[in-house]
Amino acid sequence: MPITIPEALPAGELLKQEKIFVMDAGRAETQDIRPLRILIVNLMPRKETTELQLLRLLGNTPLQVDITFLRTASYISKNVSKTHLDTFYKTFSEVEHEKFDGMIVTGAPVEQMPFEEVGYWQEIQAILDWAAVNVTSSMHICWGAQAALYHYYGIEKHDLAEKCFGIFDHTVTDPTVNLARGFNDLFPAPHSRHTGISERDVEEHEALAILARSDEAGPFIIVSDDGKNVMITGHLEYDAETLKEEYDRDIAKGFDIAIPLHYYPEDDPSLDPPNTWRSHTHLLFSNWLNYYVYQQTPYDWR
Repeated sequence: MPITIPEALPAGELLKQEKIFVMDAGRAETQDIRPLRILIVNLMPRKETTELQLLRLLGNTPLQVDITFLRTASYISKNVSKTHLDTFYKTFSEVEHEKFDGMIVTGAPVEQMPFEEVGYWQEIQAILDWAAVNVTSSMHICWGAQAALYHYYGIEKHDLAEKCFGIFDHTVTDPTVNLARGFNDLFPAPHSRHTGISERDVEEHEALAILARSDEAGPFIIVSDDGKNVMITGHLEYDAETLKEEYDRDIAKGFDIAIPLHYYPEDDPSLDPPNTWRSHTHLLFSNWLNYYVYQQTPYDWR
């Protein structure tokens, strides 16, 4: 089934080239079907790259999905044009009276700041409070996961001695949970962060369960007992080249940074890194959309 996106969104042409069924809003309105409404709170600096990564995954399931992009009103991104934001994004005040079947909150380049010092923290808190009532299930990624764990469950993030940067193996703790259906017992996933979450803090919270973890990277997939919140501490949505781009950018800025672990063939940055996590990325998003959104959300929110 198609994914419905705003007309003229630049990611649309790239999705069509990848043979992902894309439908613009005008055509979707002529169909007698109830699509899933997904709100994407895009906090990443390179918004168009993140749009493509997430739309690629949401558009590769049998479910028809209608996408709304949300930006912060309290902070305007400097890495994307105002025209793009004005054309394709809404602010919270424009959607707070609506209901959504699912929500995705992305990572953000503010992880080393205390939450209360982030310029748009109060706005994020308002969105999370609203989502608890008006969204069936939410997926929170990287900093978004840390923000959700802190806001909903009082779990603090902590600074890491070294950046968690690379591709790490993870084990599934309970393959019977719907979110992990089809997962291998051991699977790789990318991480890129300076902060982490205590595994003990999560385990001691009665409303949370760790579904996948890594000896090197710590807890990875955390699920609330009611299925309303899924926290992903890494970046399964990343493309093969994303960590390379981050590494090259930091090297060009003169930062003292180690190469991403378990990423380049033979640990040689001159070689192209393979995408070893793609299948599990698609599984995660498909399982979330099916079991936590589609099968749980009401047909008519009224």
